[in-house]
Amino acid sequence: MTKVKKLIALMLVVCIAATVGIVSVSAATVDDAESVQAKYDGIKVHVYSEDGAPNIYYWNSLPQNIATDYPGPKMTSEGNNSYGYTFDNVTKINMMFVTNGTQSAETTRNSGEWWYKNGRWSSKSWDDFDDWKRTDLREDSIYFVITTRFYDGDTGNNVHCWDDQQANNPDSDPAWRGDFKGLIDKLDYIKALGFSAIWITPVVSNASGYDYHGYHAFDFSTVDVRYESDDVKYQDLIDAAHEKGMKIVQDIVINHTGNFGEATLAPMFTKEYNTLKDLESVNCMVPIPDSDFAKTFPDYDSLAPGYQYQARLNIMKDTKALDSGSHDTENNYHHYKDLSWESPTVQTGQIAGDCVDVNTENPKVAEYLNTVYGDYINMGVDAFRMDTEKHISRLTLNQFYFPSWLKTGGENFYVFGEVCTRVSEFWNHNIPAISAPFYTWAETDSKYINALGDDQLENVNLTNEHYASNSTTSGQPTSDNVYLDGLTYHTPDYSKGNGTGVIDFPMHWNFSTASNAFTRALEEDPYYNDSTWNVTYVDSHDYGPDMDTRYDGGTQAWAENLSLLFTFRGIPCLYYGSEVEFQKGLSIDVGPNAPLSTVGRAYFGDYLEGDVSATDFGEYSASGTVAETLNSPLAVHLKQLNMIRRAVPALQKGQYTKDSSYVTGNMAFIRRYTNSSEGVDSLALVTISGGATFKNIPNGKYIDAVTGDVKTVTNGTLTVGSIGKANMRCYVACGSGFTGIDGKIGTNGTYLK
Repeated sequence: MTKVKKLIALMLVVCIAATVGIVSVSAATVDDAESVQAKYDGIKVHVYSEDGAPNIYYWNSLPQNIATDYPGPKMTSEGNNSYGYTFDNVTKINMMFVTNGTQSAETTRNSGEWWYKNGRWSSKSWDDFDDWKRTDLREDSIYFVITTRFYDGDTGNNVHCWDDQQANNPDSDPAWRGDFKGLIDKLDYIKALGFSAIWITPVVSNASGYDYHGYHAFDFSTVDVRYESDDVKYQDLIDAAHEKGMKIVQDIVINHTGNFGEATLAPMFTKEYNTLKDLESVNCMVPIPDSDFAKTFPDYDSLAPGYQYQARLNIMKDTKALDSGSHDTENNYHHYKDLSWESPTVQTGQIAGDCVDVNTENPKVAEYLNTVYGDYINMGVDAFRMDTEKHISRLTLNQFYFPSWLKTGGENFYVFGEVCTRVSEFWNHNIPAISAPFYTWAETDSKYINALGDDQLENVNLTNEHYASNSTTSGQPTSDNVYLDGLTYHTPDYSKGNGTGVIDFPMHWNFSTASNAFTRALEEDPYYNDSTWNVTYVDSHDYGPDMDTRYDGGTQAWAENLSLLFTFRGIPCLYYGSEVEFQKGLSIDVGPNAPLSTVGRAYFGDYLEGDVSATDFGEYSASGTVAETLNSPLAVHLKQLNMIRRAVPALQKGQYTKDSSYVTGNMAFIRRYTNSSEGVDSLALVTISGGATFKNIPNGKYIDAVTGDVKTVTNGTLTVGSIGKANMRCYVACGSGFTGIDGKIGTNGTYLK
């Protein structure tokens, strides 16, 4: 294995040097990869090792390339199991550590001083090093932000997109406005609402006419400089979140890149600029001299925009639309010209002009993507949200990607994907292969277990067969992992699961009412490996329920939806601003055809002005406009829901029953979570917007987390009367042997009372 890894590393030296070596690194002409924070003159790394001095194997540095023979020199002992190594006059370098023959993940470091321990990186000293350990994401609730539209912490990195003029985005509201510094500034706001995880849109370097959202990758391996400030980089955001006990969920894309190529997969352009303002023009994209692209289209700059686009695709996909030569000979991209939403081409075709389909079935592509995304995991990212999962074969993900990410992340690293199914049914037009539940399962057919090989074309053909094999609902697996056995929690059987989850699109699409969403969830649950891992939301940066607009069902209906999301199975998620019904009823995304201020991706920072300091989740002091925002009816509702969910393990990880032997009522259910090693046995009786009767339950004391009401059950029955729409009761078992609560949790508002 060591010899194989050594060979791979040496191949990477050659491949990466061939692509990165042509990037301009002069002071006046800077690429994203070279825009770094000079915290240290050069690069200094420290590694924690209890197994002796590691070797450091390095290659492909900038501005001058230096490299060493494998396994590299021994690092210098600094005492207390710390070992150091210094690279003078180096701004970027690839490296891995080899300790007694065991290799770390490959990584890239930029200028500065870095510390590495237990598989993750920090920009802190050992004294300040946050020994962050990932925990089960089901214990969290997620606040989802488009980073550029959330809060502007540094006006110096505000940049227009190339198409901002078409969109009529004014200088006061450029598309690239919010940033990492602004997000750090308002972490306490998110914590004050009670959220403990933050899902951020993709951080990688982008290039397109309207790329403020991050989904049009230009270089997967680098963070886009438009998010960063001189004193705040991505690592600082991760560290700042962890210091507050919060998690970072990084949105990632492997299905596609933008159409200006990608630094390694299709090196056609560099970004060249003196200041960030130069990035406001497409003229910052300069063809790489002597590249296949530049040789094929030497007159590119004189072509009309439509022909320029075709020229780029001609190289990336070998379309032969403008010449008869051979391009993308390594097949880093799929070359298919057709796409049908309900055929295998939905996983190999190009879904949009700015989304050129990556050949995820090419093992060399997979190796590259796993390396770069492994680096983000090692920075301390807690979970991945994977974009456009439906457009990649589950077979490919299960063999080439998921195992790598889960191994790199270790215990409690989580991946959930977007299987976008814009239908009310949970089987997408009765085709499991492109449906949400399907993506939670491992391969069990021997024909497909570790079946992909070195030939990308054979792999694509096999994924087509896999699609056909799963084109009907007959024979699809089911699971009881989400259900209680009577009222008893049982250990879930994950032997047939793939260790990942999905966004619950069927539930999302049915949130015309909370009752409809609840009904759909009950119907679909047997077909997920374990739906307690589903990420659930009402609306997002793409869609509202069965529509393209932000939710506009009314404040009380919003509150009812949230009461369900925060107590039923799944990990609740809120799209930024929904706590004040921000931009309700407006189209979410119309591209550059209207100002961002008029759509569901508007800038939210005006609601956040002022000061807020959170002492715990849902507990804070605030002044100014942000205090008013936190006092809005839905924000108050959310704070109490978050505090209740955090206090009751059954609401986080519990299995449930709706069986009439135990529950009568519309949106009423019982949840329980038992973990003897943790000393936890949590039982909760929940009813939303109406009365309920809970039968055959353990006798003893029950406390309602919403009101503090105490009931003593002696005959196995607890009855809740009428409570009104959006209100709820959550009676927690507090008798002997149960993990109970002390009384009412949080402060009542308009709807919880």
